[in-house]
Amino acid sequence: MTPVPESVEGRARRPQRSELSVPATSEKFFRRAATGPADAVVLDLEDGVAADRKEAARAAAIGALNGIDWGERILSVRVNGIGTPWCHRDIVEVATACPRLDRIVLPKASEAFDIRFVAALLDGIEQARGNGHPMGRPIGIAALVETAKGVGRVEEIAAAHPRLETVIFGLGDYMREMRTPDTVVGLPNPDYAMDGAGNDQWHYALARIANACRAAGVRPIDAVYANFRDEAGLRASAIRSRALGYEGKWAIHPDQLAPINVVFSPDAARVDWARKVLAVLARAEAAGAGAASEDGMMVDAVHALMARDILRQAGAEA
Repeated sequence: MTPVPESVEGRARRPQRSELSVPATSEKFFRRAATGPADAVVLDLEDGVAADRKEAARAAAIGALNGIDWGERILSVRVNGIGTPWCHRDIVEVATACPRLDRIVLPKASEAFDIRFVAALLDGIEQARGNGHPMGRPIGIAALVETAKGVGRVEEIAAAHPRLETVIFGLGDYMREMRTPDTVVGLPNPDYAMDGAGNDQWHYALARIANACRAAGVRPIDAVYANFRDEAGLRASAIRSRALGYEGKWAIHPDQLAPINVVFSPDAARVDWARKVLAVLARAEAAGAGAASEDGMMVDAVHALMARDILRQAGAEA
C-alpha cells in the first residue's frame, strides 16, 4: 500500500463543515458555488445527471474544474458507481485532465475493494501524469456509504486505503434499501419515538459510521436534509450528528450552508472554555501537577487535547 505524502495533512486540516453538491449539468450554479460559503464543493456526475447526459456532464465538470477559481475549497467530483458504464471513464478523464481536483467521491461504497479499486486507478493516473497534484497532494477519495452492505462493512471501508479522507453517510439510498416508510430524506420518523422522546431511526448507522471513521482517522460527514426550506429541521439534524462526532454535513442547496457552518463551528463559549482549560493546565503544570480542579470539575490531559481540537476548528490560537 503506497503511503500518502505528508502534504495530505494540509487538506485534512481545512474545514469541512459544509459540502455542497452541484449537478454537473447545472453550469449556472458553478460560479455561485465557487464564491459561496461552502467549505467543500462536489460536482455531481451520478444521481443529479440523467443517463443520456452523462458524457456532457463529465465534459462540463472538467471545464468547470479547470476554468473557475475555486479558492481554498475542497473540490471533488462524484463519479458514477462501480459497475456502471461510466465509472471508469469518469475517474480516468476527470483525474487526468484536472490538476485542481482534490478528491473523487465514490457512491455506494460497499466494501474495501471499492476504495482500493479507485485508489489503484488514481495511482496509475498520477504516475502517468508525472507531476502529481499542483500543490503536492495526491487525489484523495471520499466514500459515500449508502447501502445496507456498506453500513455493515463501514469499518473495513474506513480503513481500506490511505487515500480515503472522508466517509459520507448517504441516507437517500440507505432509506430505500432498508424499505422504511419515510419519504423525506433526513426527517426523523415519528413512528420511531419512544415514550415521547424524539429518537432518530438512523442513529445506529450514524453512530457506527462516525465510530469507524474516528477509529481509522478519516472524517465523518452527515447526510443531506432534503427539505431545504426547513432551516429548523436542518439545524436539529446537524446538531444531532455533531453530538455523535460528525465534522460536517452534505448540502443540496446554497441556503443550507450558513446554518450548517454555524452548527459545526465552535461557538464563543466553547472557544472561551478551551482557552480557560489550557490556561488552568498550564498553571498546574508549572506547579508540577498533571491535573487541576476548575469550577468543581477535574481537568487533565484529555481536556487539553479537546481544547486544542476546539481552537483548531475555530481557527483560533491556543
